[in-house]
Amino acid sequence: MTSAPARTSTSPDAPARPGSAPRPFWERRAVRVVGGLVLPLAILGVWQVVTTSGLVPPYRLPPPATVVQAAVQLADSGDLWIHIAISVQRVLLGFAIGSVVGLAGAAIVGLTKAGDILLSPILAAFRAIPSLALVPLLLLWMGIGEDSKVALIAIGAFFPVFTTVSLALRQVDPHSVEMARSFSLRGFSLFRTVQLPSVVPAIMSGLRLALAQSWLFLVAAELIAASMGLGWLLTDSQSTGRVDRILLAIVLLALLGTLTNGVLSVVQKYLLRRWI
Repeated sequence: MTSAPARTSTSPDAPARPGSAPRPFWERRAVRVVGGLVLPLAILGVWQVVTTSGLVPPYRLPPPATVVQAAVQLADSGDLWIHIAISVQRVLLGFAIGSVVGLAGAAIVGLTKAGDILLSPILAAFRAIPSLALVPLLLLWMGIGEDSKVALIAIGAFFPVFTTVSLALRQVDPHSVEMARSFSLRGFSLFRTVQLPSVVPAIMSGLRLALAQSWLFLVAAELIAASMGLGWLLTDSQSTGRVDRILLAIVLLALLGTLTNGVLSVVQKYLLRRWI
């Protein structure tokens, strides 16, 4: 009886086996991590130099240490964590609602001719409306509570998912669909077997774009009608002249957006291995 062949390591950082081609330099994980830190560290260094040398006055651009000090002060009082928690909650709720509705709308438009004819023109017109133009209407309909903010974020998350996925569904290879139908696949079985695997990359791309839009629409919502959150922190810091807190809010929004995008990136890699 012959023994089973030994498993080969699939780790990106595993050493190449004898005779196998080495990984390209720019595809190595360590190179990607270090390379991704080069530009942020360079910006931080330039920021430190121009502020400490007096090229830019502190009231226009405080040094990084001042921004860190502002973060420590807000963290000690507990306000910083409340701002972060409220903003993250709003983004996740709006992103979830907008993404689910966007996927449903994309399925209707991408899989049915009637849905495409009836919904595509009105949604294209609605997409052209600037997001800030919807704020007064949402405030009149839903008030200044959480509903109007979450609704605005959901609108921002809807269109990237809807546009990306509906277009991908319409471009599924018709020969593959016909072949599946020849094997008596219809309805959900056809969708699960042929159409869904074909659009998984588009779904993940749409979700990542929707998440980025959710953070943008969060700031728009909190700048206009909010009493807590990172967007409100921007407005309040502007009125009090606290440039250090403005920069802190911007940095936190960038970090939170990067973190949530990284989570979706991990999910995307898993789903692509699972479905592709």
